[in-house]
Parts: sequence; C-alpha cells; structure tokens
Amino acid sequence: MKTDSDIIEEGMKILLQYMSKEEVERFVMLIRADNFDYTEWRKNLPKFDNVQELSKTAMKSREIKA
Repeated sequence: MKTDSDIIEEGMKILLQYMSKEEVERFVMLIRADNFDYTEWRKNLPKFDNVQELSKTAMKSREIKA
C-alpha cells in the first residue's frame, strides 16, 4: 500500500506533466479552498460501460461548450 507521501509525490509528478508549476499550485489552492471531497465527487460521476461510451459523452460535451 502506498503511503500518503507516495501518493502526493506521484500526483504532483502527473500534474506537472500536463500543467505548469503555477497551474499546479493554483489547482492545489483551489482544491484546498473548496474543501474538495474526492470520495463524494467520485460517487456523483456518471457510469460508463466502456471507454467508447465515455469518449462519445466527452466529445458531445465539448461540442456544446465550443
């Protein structure tokens, strides 16, 4: 089982692959300020039977916002 420190380190490495240091810092601050509850967030995610279904939903969502 990973320790909390291991999870934080791995998460930061992943975030830094996709965001600048400033964006990562802002992300962390937003999560902390919002009292973000990952477990509750996961409970409210829609269920998908497969990756194709998830992809179609994501593409439709992007079209609506564009």
